Formats: sequence, structure tokens, C-alpha cells
Amino acid sequence: MKKFLVAGLGNIGDDYAHTRHNIGFDIVDALANALAKGDEEKKFFSDKRYAMVAYRTFKGRKLTIIKPSTFMNLSGKAINYWLTQENIELENLLVITDDIALPFGKLRVKKHGSDGGHNGLTSIIETLGTNNFPRLRFGVGSEFPKGGQVNYVLGKWSDEEKKILDEKILTAVECIKSFATAGLELTMTNFNKK
Repeated sequence: MKKFLVAGLGNIGDDYAHTRHNIGFDIVDALANALAKGDEEKKFFSDKRYAMVAYRTFKGRKLTIIKPSTFMNLSGKAINYWLTQENIELENLLVITDDIALPFGKLRVKKHGSDGGHNGLTSIIETLGTNNFPRLRFGVGSEFPKGGQVNYVLGKWSDEEKKILDEKILTAVECIKSFATAGLELTMTNFNKK
């Protein structure tokens, strides 16, 4: 069975829950729920080394879904550990992260790239020693004044954004399923233009 590691980036703790910076956590929560197939027990993540972890299967693929518990700036530690632990190829890693360079709700799948100033991606690139891994970037927009970036990304969604956030998250879930089954290239073609 082909194995994948799906890593949603975020920070643990109630203070960070459902903020823009934690959209990675919210997306993998939705993914785990969507693939639980009505089994209530499976809806939960287990607290394991460096991460909250859930296992799912989808169309003959085994997905290890993680929410690093290392805090954003040490995300690489969790991802490196679980890649090794589950013996997963780098090309079958998908990192889900927020991105202020994209408009709200816009998805962008890339096969590699820089950290774009994102501390979670910086940590992963430094720990893995490469920037050559797939990532799904979820646009959170950039409606903040000069110097207000930190408060903005650690802030909650606006009422307007909340109205369509669930729909955007479900699109991201479909994107992840596509990555695991149809592959990176086709997923980029189908989702980057939406």
C-alpha cells in the first residue's frame, strides 16, 4: 500500500486554535473526519511523539496525518521523525500551510520552493536539508497594516471569511485526496487554477 505523510502546520494550545496561522491543523482535522467513514473512534488524533497523529486509508493509500506538537518554528523535527518512523518517501509528503501572499481561500500546490518567510517551512527545509517536497499553501490574504503581520496571522478569521471558510477547507481536503490518488502534477493542474 502506497504511504503518504500529510502534515498540517500550526501551533498547539487554545490561544492558537482556529487562527489563520493554524489553517493547516483545521484542514487535516477536516481530512481525518472526512475519511473516518462514520467511525466515531477514528475521528480523534492520538498524542504521539512530536505530533498528534491519525491514520486513515483512502483508495488503497495509507495516510499518516499529523499536527506537529513542536510549535510552528520546530515543525521540521516532527515531519522528519514521522517520515522516518513510517518509512515514507519525500515525494509522498504534503505539507499544508497558511500563506499571506495568496488571497483568502486560494489554494496553491507546489512541488518545491522557498520558505516564503514562513517559519514552519523554514524549519522543515533546514531539518530535511532540501526544499524539494510538495506543499499545499492556503491563502489567508494580507489585510494588515505595516508591522501588523504577526497579529494578523495569529488572529481569528473575519465574519465574512467565516461564511465561506468551511467550503474552502473542504476544497483543500479534496486537493489532498487528489494528491494521494491522482498525483502531484494532475492535482496542480486541477486545483491551482481554481
